[in-house]
Amino acid sequence: MKLRRRDSDLIFRQMAKSARIPCPICGRENEFFSEPVGPFCSERCKLIDLGKWLNEDYRISEPMQPDHFAELEGGDGENFDRP
Repeated sequence: MKLRRRDSDLIFRQMAKSARIPCPICGRENEFFSEPVGPFCSERCKLIDLGKWLNEDYRISEPMQPDHFAELEGGDGENFDRP
């Protein structure tokens, strides 16, 4: 049985909507794609996260340079998720 594009899109959306994750701020479990606050559990947690970015509690330390990628090339991928 071959799925039509519309059917496959519907299946993908149903699977995506059922993705449950912990809220990045308080840890309460919720739907990743919940509207309008996903992946946060509430508007409050969403605003707390925004405040952390604006207060520079979160930051990107430096732009990626070519030498950052040189150490990853040829690797087996084992260390990709390590800081």
